Amino acid sequence: MKKVFVDVMARHTRDGSIEPVSFVWEDGASYEIDKVIERKKAASLKAGGQGIRYTCRVRGKNVYLFLEDNKWFMEGKQ
Repeated sequence: MKKVFVDVMARHTRDGSIEPVSFVWEDGASYEIDKVIERKKAASLKAGGQGIRYTCRVRGKNVYLFLEDNKWFMEGKQ
């Protein structure tokens, strides 16, 4: 798998946390994040890299969104 860098709209809260709201996939399609299920430090075992991994529910499916060095990426197919 490869890293796919994505544009993300995120909410920055008063306590300093960041919560993604939506993202734009590499084909230009925009997806709303229905719910952030979990946020933790983790590595992408499929695409490489590490940072904050957000487990998000998008259209009924769980996806991983990573924040690494102020850049957002997801795991894409090769």
